[in-house]
Amino acid sequence: MPGLIAILLLSLAATGCVYVGGDVSGDEDWKQTQDKNRNAISSLDLGMSFNAVVERMGTPDDSEAFTDNGDEVRVLFYRTRHTNSDGETTRDETTPLVFRNGKLIGWGEEVYGDLR
Repeated sequence: MPGLIAILLLSLAATGCVYVGGDVSGDEDWKQTQDKNRNAISSLDLGMSFNAVVERMGTPDDSEAFTDNGDEVRVLFYRTRHTNSDGETTRDETTPLVFRNGKLIGWGEEVYGDLR
């Protein structure tokens, strides 16, 4: 019986220990993420569907959606450059990907700025 209790306690303790990849300091996580995002963005094609881009890029760091003259506009923001070591990804550290009616129409500050 004591052996069974020890096994139970060890298994409960082990279930609480989960490692979620990356460098312990976190430095490599953002570097790898922005490198991956820059490489993926450079391989995008205008006209790609929203779903195809999200499948390739993964979950964005931020997003927004609105209508413009009856068109659905979505903007996904992906981390592509480092500005502050504050543990947060801010918009100035991202590249916006702009979609109109489900199709990629461009990326970058110039395209996003034309929406505002």
